[in-house]
Amino acid sequence: MAPEKIIIDTDPGVDDILALLLALSASAEEIELLLVSLTFGNIDVENCLRNAVSLFHVLEKELAWREANGKPIGYESLRKYKPILAVGAEQPLDEQLLMADYFHGIDGLGGVHSKAPNFTPENVFRHLFHSPSASSAEIPPDAPTPLPNECLFTPSAAPAYLEILSQLKSNPPNTVTIVAIGPLTNLALAAAHDPETFLRVKEVVIMSGTIDMEGNVTPTAEFNSYADAVATARVFALTSPSPRSTVPPCKSLKAYPETLPSKLNLTIFPLDLTTMHLLNEAEFNSLTGPLKEQGSPLAQWSNVFIHATFRKMESLYAAAAGESVKRIQDVDISLHDPLCVWYMITKHLDGWKAVDDRDIRVDATGQWTRGMYVVDRRTRRKPTIEEMAGQEEVEGDCDGWLHPAWGNRVRQMVESPDRDKIGGDMIRRIFL
Repeated sequence: MAPEKIIIDTDPGVDDILALLLALSASAEEIELLLVSLTFGNIDVENCLRNAVSLFHVLEKELAWREANGKPIGYESLRKYKPILAVGAEQPLDEQLLMADYFHGIDGLGGVHSKAPNFTPENVFRHLFHSPSASSAEIPPDAPTPLPNECLFTPSAAPAYLEILSQLKSNPPNTVTIVAIGPLTNLALAAAHDPETFLRVKEVVIMSGTIDMEGNVTPTAEFNSYADAVATARVFALTSPSPRSTVPPCKSLKAYPETLPSKLNLTIFPLDLTTMHLLNEAEFNSLTGPLKEQGSPLAQWSNVFIHATFRKMESLYAAAAGESVKRIQDVDISLHDPLCVWYMITKHLDGWKAVDDRDIRVDATGQWTRGMYVVDRRTRRKPTIEEMAGQEEVEGDCDGWLHPAWGNRVRQMVESPDRDKIGGDMIRRIFL
């Protein structure tokens, strides 16, 4: 069986790191991770790079520890394919920068770099990466290349959106899936730069938005969608038979061509689904605690930021209940981002269910509803193309919600197989 070729576009905080670990720990027949492209999001892009490099640094230590202790080495996908790592967008397209460091901490990983500094490599690789804000004078002309041959990633000096296009161009059409688990700025930049190449993608799978649940940063918006609503709306517009019907104004990017070779195949994992997939603290401790005591670098490193997240959730539970913060015995964290990677590994299994061709639009300009996923809850019938007979809009309908050739065509994932087992299954794959 040929592996799923994927690109992961990410702003590495806690659940992003778990998603990356899940992909890298897959078998060589399940996942071929071509590229990890970094974007701002939970934290600034510099901290995202430090977190990503630290992840590979810890995995080098982990694989050596497993081999030295006679344990199954695992991580076949990582050891066989060695992904590219590229730095991308520092800020949203047309909007004010928002970060979620209030939740994951200013480093995105619950203070792991100060609490466990032995797992953070020195900043010796930085000059090997694209740096949008650095001048050439800041990079010494005789800078060494201290990247060991056994390093588990390949650094890129190109911006992430160009690396995305490069991977799509160098692989056959409809063979590479992009899994986007942060703001969609890199994807929007790639699509604007070369829409024909971008539409060679097999599928774009995103953790973004909410349909029927409350938002997690505003009453109506989920963080990734809110953080760059213009980028989200521009990516969604590529699913439409008429992208101009939903694409928002954007000062920094040009409009899409009138005709495109195909529509984007977009699958969304909104909060409605991801919130229900949980990692329980007691189960996490039972599976990783012994490994931590035995000296596993990965277990020791990840315990720092995962337990910081459990404590954060504990305080939120207590605040929601109107109580002072106290010890809660059974705490869960939602596996928002890992669920997208889990889908890539297990999509062949029965139990995944989706609603196809939903006209979901993203509010890119609303004062109170920026980043909101808007759906038409009216029960009016949509006429056929023939019935429209050249009309631009259906009578009494604004913005083309009932026009058969307008609007987006999004696939919304609504159900997964064995929801209650996924948290434990993921942890076993990553750590055991």
